[in-house]
Amino acid sequence: MTQYIDEDLRGAEFRECDLTGARLIGVVMQDAVVDGFVTNLVVNGVEVTEYVEAELDRRHPVRVLIRSADPADLRTASRQLRAGWATTFERIRRTPGLERRSVNGEWSAVQTMRHLVFVHDSWFRRCCLGSTELFTPMGIGPTVEPYLGAHGVDLSLDPTLDEIVSVRDAQAAELEAWLDEVDAAQLAAPAPVPDDDVWPPYARGRSVRQCLGTVLNETFEHYRFCVRDLDLIEAQDAA
Repeated sequence: MTQYIDEDLRGAEFRECDLTGARLIGVVMQDAVVDGFVTNLVVNGVEVTEYVEAELDRRHPVRVLIRSADPADLRTASRQLRAGWATTFERIRRTPGLERRSVNGEWSAVQTMRHLVFVHDSWFRRCCLGSTELFTPMGIGPTVEPYLGAHGVDLSLDPTLDEIVSVRDAQAAELEAWLDEVDAAQLAAPAPVPDDDVWPPYARGRSVRQCLGTVLNETFEHYRFCVRDLDLIEAQDAA
C-alpha cells in the first residue's frame, strides 16, 4: 500500500484512479471535489453515501426512473433525457464556439456528445439489439487498445455540432421506438451480445435491462457533467 505522510497535495488531481480502501486520516480537505462511483464513504465517522444518493435523486428525479424495471418508467426517463439534451443544444447554439470549449481538463460538449454516439452504438445496438454493424464513425470510445478507434470509429473526424446533434436525435428516436414496444420479460432476458471482440467486452452475462441502464445512466451523467461545465465556462466569461 502506498502511503503519503506529511505530503502537500494541494491542487492534486486523481483521474481514473482506483481508490478502493483508501484512508485519509487527519487531513485538511477544503474546496475538494469528488466525482465518480462512490460507495461506503465514511466522513468523520458518518457513512455519507446514502445522503449523497438521496440528494442526487431529489435534484434529478429522472435517476429514480432510470433504476426502474418498469418499461413505462424507462420510456419516461428516455424522453426526459432527450428533452434535457435538446435544451442544452439550444443553449450551446446561443454562444458560437461554446461547444468546443472545455474546463478543468474535461471533455467539451462536442466530445461528450460524440461519446454518447459511441455509447448508443455499443451498449444499445450491440447489447440490447444484438447488432454486429460497424459503429458510427464520429463516435468517441475507450482510449485503450484494441478498442481505440476500432469497429468503424474514425478518430480523424471533426464533425460539426449540427452533424452530431442530427446523429444523436436519430439515435434517441431509435431508442424511444424500441422502448415503446419492449416489455418486462424482454428487459429481463439475457443481453444478446454478439460473440466477438468488440466493445463492451464485459457485457456478456448481463440482462437487456442492465445494458439499457448503462445507456440511460451514461446519457444522464454526461448531461449533468456538460451542464456543470457550461455553467463554469459562462461564469468565467461573466467574470
